[in-house]
Amino acid sequence: MSVLEDPYLWMENLKDPKVLNWALNEHKRTSDFLSQLSRKLEPRIAKYYSIPHIVMTSISRRGYFALIREEESFKIKLYKRSGEIIELIDSRDLGEDAVIQRIHASKEGDRLAFSYSYGGADVGALKIIDVDTREVVDELKGVIWGIVWLNKDSYYYVKLFREEPPPDGVSPPTTRVLIRENGKDEVVWGEGIPTSYFIDIKSSSDDSKALVTVSYGWSKSTVYGGELKNPESWNKIYGGKFIANPIDYVDQAYLIASYEDDGLGKILKVSDNVIETIIDEQKCPLQEAVTANGRIIVHYLKDAASLIKSFTFTGKLVDEVNFPVPGTIRSLNSIEDEAAFIYESFFTPYRLYAYNGEALRLIDSKEIRGDYVIEEAWTTSTDGTKIHMFIAKKSDAKLDNVLIYGYGGFRISKTPVFEPSIMPFIEDGGVYVVANIRGGLEYGEKWHKDGMRDKKQNVFNDFMAAIKYFKDKGAKVVATGRSNGGLLVSAVLTQKPELLDGAVIGYPVIDMLRFHKLYIGKAWIPEYGDPENPKDAEFLIKYSPYHNVRRAKYPPTIVYTGLHDDRVHPAHAFKFVAKLKEVNAPIYLRVETSSGHSGATPKTKIKENADILAFIYNVLGMSV
Repeated sequence: MSVLEDPYLWMENLKDPKVLNWALNEHKRTSDFLSQLSRKLEPRIAKYYSIPHIVMTSISRRGYFALIREEESFKIKLYKRSGEIIELIDSRDLGEDAVIQRIHASKEGDRLAFSYSYGGADVGALKIIDVDTREVVDELKGVIWGIVWLNKDSYYYVKLFREEPPPDGVSPPTTRVLIRENGKDEVVWGEGIPTSYFIDIKSSSDDSKALVTVSYGWSKSTVYGGELKNPESWNKIYGGKFIANPIDYVDQAYLIASYEDDGLGKILKVSDNVIETIIDEQKCPLQEAVTANGRIIVHYLKDAASLIKSFTFTGKLVDEVNFPVPGTIRSLNSIEDEAAFIYESFFTPYRLYAYNGEALRLIDSKEIRGDYVIEEAWTTSTDGTKIHMFIAKKSDAKLDNVLIYGYGGFRISKTPVFEPSIMPFIEDGGVYVVANIRGGLEYGEKWHKDGMRDKKQNVFNDFMAAIKYFKDKGAKVVATGRSNGGLLVSAVLTQKPELLDGAVIGYPVIDMLRFHKLYIGKAWIPEYGDPENPKDAEFLIKYSPYHNVRRAKYPPTIVYTGLHDDRVHPAHAFKFVAKLKEVNAPIYLRVETSSGHSGATPKTKIKENADILAFIYNVLGMSV
């Protein structure tokens, strides 16, 4: 059989009962194998899921809105500046399996928009509530983001046309800016923007300007700006051949974060076609920036750990905030004199901070107590590139049983975050490792570009070097990754199966010759390459895990996915498992009926993670 033949093409039809029967039968075999150990681990994972975890925050004049995963649901709360905390929304009131994904408050804090879906699907709905009465004042269906309030009852938003074309007829997926007034919608900007280009929009801090980004993939974008209430005035400001993101409009000039020349990121002032560098590249890569209190507040990474710097509008350094424990800053946003953000780390579920560019104020926090440590190590990839790693463990844990996580793509930096499902593993002496491999933004745009398209093999080599670092010290190693990280682990599995003691592959992209034909896979062509282009197909097929399954001694492997995943088609997982079964690999499939790419309810995730952790314990010979 030719490597290009696809005997499992039929598995891409999820409406075919034969496909679901096959998948659910495989799931039952996996469940029967893991259930005894899984039941023991489930309450231990649930204990850590019961700790509140702030997913994101949105600042307003009334205070700090927070989306919180808490107990068995997602809740939205308002932290008022008086110290009072008001609960506004509980996802259980939206229906079974509802997952709230994003929130965005109006500047006054009298309106709150939140996006949600069922079973963690991408396609869902957006509701807007009156914060005082809790009444729903508007609702939109689909994939919606970029809410910009024009007044209490009128706003812009970005709509993703996933399957149907926009009014101008461009093939999906593509995006347009719409205005919503009096219950009616009208496209106001983006006509003719091609397939797989994505728009984002926000307003300047003084509400005078629209700040619009049009991105093609994850390596180039263009900034547009103009009068907020006049979309016809929105014209190109900067960029087009590299990543550029708008920060604000201040003193008659646009502030833009730019990653020219494969750079680490600098901040420019653009006015009347005059371009001035305000804050030049630092040694650390720039992640994001906002303005507040006459300051530019910038989030940087130093060896994949977050720090904050504050500058004047002329670029003078005012303040720097380093955290004693390596961690992650998320959800940085601002209003007038104050910014808000979330900090977390491996053993810190969250800290919610306010910051005015000079002083940091803690609003709320949760910490895990115990004798835990975060260490750092370096290894060397095949081409001599140094690879940084975080090691989270109990202080007396030996390097016997290692679970290593990687991602490597789409400019996504992998930094220390709190993972409830990993805590029992660490409690029982396991060592959890995060490898900062190429493809992310941990070391700037060059680090990203060196892990995309025809350079994707660098990502796999980096991860294999990290695995080998621990194998050489006598450890058993299980590799884990999700989504693009699932591609990573499956590529390592098919290239060097002898390197792994076990593999955990979640919601993965695996068939690299057909990813663009499934759901919104066309959007990933800039990152991976185009399978329809013979030159791109040549490097894609070299590593495509689905096309490189061979007779070999594979380690025990579990592949897990969810039937509600409408971003990465479950067929990637199904087809790969079927191919591995052909060569008698010790392969297991777990299929969640109430989970998607955007997550699931805590109850569903606890069960999913208990099975995955049971598999890891089984492979490593660990006891509960």
